[in-house]
Amino acid sequence: MTWTFSTDLTAYLAAAGPAAAARPVSNTLLLTTADGLRRRGPGAYGDGTPFFGWWTGADGAVAGGLLCTPPFPAMLGVLPGEAVRALGAALAGEPLLAGTHGFNARRPDAEALAEAWGRPTRIAEELRLYRLAGLIAPDPAPAGRARPATGADLPLLLEWTTAFRAEAGVAGSPSEAVLRDRISYGGLRLWEHAGAPVSLAGFSRPIGSVSRVGPVYTPPGHRGRGYAAGVTHAVSEAAYAAGATEVLLFTDLANPTSNGVYLRLGYTPVEDRAEIVAAGPSYETGLDLERP
Repeated sequence: MTWTFSTDLTAYLAAAGPAAAARPVSNTLLLTTADGLRRRGPGAYGDGTPFFGWWTGADGAVAGGLLCTPPFPAMLGVLPGEAVRALGAALAGEPLLAGTHGFNARRPDAEALAEAWGRPTRIAEELRLYRLAGLIAPDPAPAGRARPATGADLPLLLEWTTAFRAEAGVAGSPSEAVLRDRISYGGLRLWEHAGAPVSLAGFSRPIGSVSRVGPVYTPPGHRGRGYAAGVTHAVSEAAYAAGATEVLLFTDLANPTSNGVYLRLGYTPVEDRAEIVAAGPSYETGLDLERP
């Protein structure tokens, strides 16, 4: 039983890809982030060198993995308990883990790693993963309609995703390349009222028939009118139309408003995750690395 660490994406996908794909809902972050690295290269999420890890069990089969795109915290997928304990023991001696600022993992695993880390930590975010059990239309329906975003919307998309990142505490600028990529497969929807955009939502390319909604953003002046519910409903339908059989999203548990909206649309909780980071400077969130 052992961990293997590498900066080789191809080796990671060959070793850990099947285990991640076998649990596509809980491993959604690993799957979408690895896909982004595969399609856009090692600099897809920042200037740091990505690294990867996979756990081989006593039977010789790979049972789970992790990946990290610095400066974001390392993300863990579904792992057996012995793998989490062994990872905690490896924190002091594995060079690739030495620069890790934190961990995004299922809550019990994140807490176990924080205890094993041997340094002061704080909880940066408490997250809840939802899956769509049955899509329910907003009631009452908001005024307006949804439409796909186009290249002509790029300046507005850059403005709104910049504002979204600022509110979410994500440093850096949005990626125009990611936005153009999402436009190319219809992965962004705008809600319009009286001929003007008032809200935005996106969804990831289906991977293993799983797609994840995000970001969802409404400018402050347009909030409280149901636009976010309308555009989330529309983008959820669009994810199904793109081939997804499972539609997911993450929420910040500190935001009861958004959690309530998603519950009313038919999303149901799957599991909670926590992002544990080193105490001190604020590090970038790893909630959804497919954010533009």
